Amino acid sequence: MADAAFAEDETSAFGGEGFGSAAANERVLNQDEIDSLLGFDLGDGDDAERTGIRAIINSALVSYERLPMLEIVFDRLVRLMTTSLRNFTSDNVEVSLDNISSIRFGDYLNSIPLPAILAVFRAEELDNYGLLTVDSNLIYSIVDVLLGGRRGTAALRIEGRPYTTIERVLVQRMVEVILADARSAFEPLTPVHFNLDRLETNPRFAAIARPANAAILVKLRIDMEDRGGRVELLLPYATLEPIRKMLLQQFMGEKFGRDNIWEGHLATELWTTETEVRAVLDEQSLPLSKVLDLKVGDTLMLNATPDSEITLRLGPIPVTTGRMGRKGQHIAVRVEAPISTEAATRLTKGGR
Repeated sequence: MADAAFAEDETSAFGGEGFGSAAANERVLNQDEIDSLLGFDLGDGDDAERTGIRAIINSALVSYERLPMLEIVFDRLVRLMTTSLRNFTSDNVEVSLDNISSIRFGDYLNSIPLPAILAVFRAEELDNYGLLTVDSNLIYSIVDVLLGGRRGTAALRIEGRPYTTIERVLVQRMVEVILADARSAFEPLTPVHFNLDRLETNPRFAAIARPANAAILVKLRIDMEDRGGRVELLLPYATLEPIRKMLLQQFMGEKFGRDNIWEGHLATELWTTETEVRAVLDEQSLPLSKVLDLKVGDTLMLNATPDSEITLRLGPIPVTTGRMGRKGQHIAVRVEAPISTEAATRLTKGGR
């Protein structure tokens, strides 16, 4: 009886059958649901859309879409590279833009598939660095094309060895061609000289920014008939900061934000605009009480003589000086001084 009473008390203390049914009703998440909640799916590629907690972590990254002009620059780079690489390889080359994305610099270094060659270059006018990564497939394809490899056969890949001097020199020449095209792509927006600094094969020696810094990653695909590979151009946001205002402007034709037709129309209208020019003989300051006492027939004595200089004004802005005279039946003013620089500056700024 004592054992039965103890068992009954123990059951009632822990909720009896209610506790057992509550535990049975609790739903346990499986591994797929946990990955979806956290946003870490090992099956997703770099281009997959992030969800869950990982999306919150990466929300601090600035989207490249906030810099609309940058996409136009890279589209121009693709067209320039297609022509220059055809001349460089004497082969049929097709360059395509895979995608433009934002990424943290440390994450990108960890995602580089090795072996690869990393070219560190300096943007002189922007006073910062960028990174150009050439993957292994493109390296062997360029070497094969430039050294007369047969068409229709895949480039021979020999893994497990460092790149030879010949391979590095040939890749360096291709990188210099790409950097020259990048300079031409930015030229309509702002002059930037991209100079190759060094070539690295270890990502740890190509650290040009802090691991947590955000950067723009541009993935380009280069196809030479049955051969090819990928080039990745990485520009930290710190590099683009000096020209950020230019990259924020909207695209208007091939002139990158400038419309020559509108500029010409505006200049034509300005040249034909009529303005009122006033010749001021003299100025006096009078108290308001004296002005209110003026009557018809009163005379104001001016401190000007027939030979005194007068001031020519456009509204409140003094433009130049001259002397009063007569030409035929008209009163005339002979300008005796050039238009002042200060007046021209104020006129161009709207008379402020």
